[in-house]
Amino acid sequence: MLLIDAWKRWTIWLIVAVGLVLAMPNLFYSRVESHNDAVAAIEKGADTPENRAAEGEWPSFLPSGLVNLGLDLRGGAHLLAEVRLGDVYKSRMESLWPEVLRVLRAERGTVGTIRWNSAAVDKGELRVRLVSNPDAMPKAIELVQTLRQPVVSLTGAGTHDLDVTSDGDELVVTLSEAEKQATDDRTMAQSLEIIRRRIDEVGTREPTIQRQGEDRILIQVPGIGSAAELKAIIGTTAQLTFQSVISRTTNADEAPGAGNEILPAMDEEGLFYILEQSPVVTGEELTNAQNTFDQNGRPAVSFTFNTTGARKFGDYTAANIGSPFAIVLDDEVISAPVIQSHIGGGSGIITGQFTVEETINLAVLLRAGALPAGLDFLEERTVGPELGQDSIDAGKLATSVAFVLVLGFMFATYGLFGIFANIALILNVALLLGALSMLGATLTLPGIAGIVLTVGMAVDANVLIFERIREELKSAKGPARAIELGYERALSAIIDANITTLITAAILWFVGSGPVKGFAVTLGLGIFTSVFTAIFVTRLLIVLWFERTRPKTIEV
Repeated sequence: MLLIDAWKRWTIWLIVAVGLVLAMPNLFYSRVESHNDAVAAIEKGADTPENRAAEGEWPSFLPSGLVNLGLDLRGGAHLLAEVRLGDVYKSRMESLWPEVLRVLRAERGTVGTIRWNSAAVDKGELRVRLVSNPDAMPKAIELVQTLRQPVVSLTGAGTHDLDVTSDGDELVVTLSEAEKQATDDRTMAQSLEIIRRRIDEVGTREPTIQRQGEDRILIQVPGIGSAAELKAIIGTTAQLTFQSVISRTTNADEAPGAGNEILPAMDEEGLFYILEQSPVVTGEELTNAQNTFDQNGRPAVSFTFNTTGARKFGDYTAANIGSPFAIVLDDEVISAPVIQSHIGGGSGIITGQFTVEETINLAVLLRAGALPAGLDFLEERTVGPELGQDSIDAGKLATSVAFVLVLGFMFATYGLFGIFANIALILNVALLLGALSMLGATLTLPGIAGIVLTVGMAVDANVLIFERIREELKSAKGPARAIELGYERALSAIIDANITTLITAAILWFVGSGPVKGFAVTLGLGIFTSVFTAIFVTRLLIVLWFERTRPKTIEV
């Protein structure tokens, strides 16, 4: 018998209704987009009449999620940048030289006169020649090895950051392979964070910023004018400062006083700091920051200044023990630790109630004062909005043609049952758009291709079911029994076919990038929505029709 429990019926209709509501904002794309932009601007403090008017263009009680348009649909800029990781190795060697000089000079009577080969740092090496006593090389290596630190990474556990060897009368210091890998990962994470922060500041929609390979970053920003404009945004300098704290307040309008400023806390809404406007040290003098652990095993962040920064910071901490100081990034206080002791030698540690993840993020933010290495732009491309509109129009045409042909074929071949399949097909596309809107997914041209493919796949399941019903009707079974067996015996073939397609979509997602992932997303979601509408929605429609009409025979 054709029976569907009442709770199953309500669940099916509830899923369909939720999908339609989530997809609805895409019918009013411009209005909803203006509303979302206005809400974001108001949250950032731009509470203007224009933004309030734009906010009112869409009811706040309705969903406002949209399917974001990708670069090839909206237009914008595309860059592929290569990070010069060698710059970081060079900077590390330059900052290491004062420490090497200090430990070797302390044993001048044994080591003798030394001379630094400054040109070697361009190759990521620190070379020091023992001019007067080359035979003291073993002692010099032993002294420099005291500067080694454990590599802070999962893959580098148990190893040190420096390799200290000799080459004739020259002592050679290089980064170990484990440290190079950890440094590369930190540099790429820092570069990604800086680029993302700078692009987010200009209010662009759904930028794609992701690592490709060992040393490349893909940057795609829909809606921006040109690749040159995007390069200018990335090239701006973020401001990192260490400043004295006067007091904390919850009143954003409190007068800070002459020579002071009031800035918000990054992670505590409603909290503000009154700071001395003149910084103690700037981010230009910070050479490194890493997540680590303090002497009690608690997560912490270590940092290192260059020679000038070390001197200024040491003098300041010696005179301000017990007082807080603020770490400010782009006019937001990201941390305000209390100075526990004199911090000399150009390095220190920030402790607090941190989790490991928080220390990793704080270290990245501390290093985000400036790009850690230069960028070489290997590829740059500007997609005009006209071309993007052409792509949208072409995608609409392709989807419409596919829709019309499939709807016509199903009606011509299966009659009334074809109409049920067509209703389910329309609901399938609506559910797919609703799912994409809920996830905030970005739609690209390959994504549109995934939707068109989903349209074809959605009726495949119905074709299998309807053909199976025809076979059952030939066995002289009643219409109710034939429909029930048609669904039951076609189910295994439907599941097998869609699982193989889902595996393909998963592979495309994990190994692909950019538009390929967009295709994989729409294809994967389309599999779930098409199976749901084919197996559940069409069956429910057929059952409702059958219960009302009770036909003696059916034509499929």
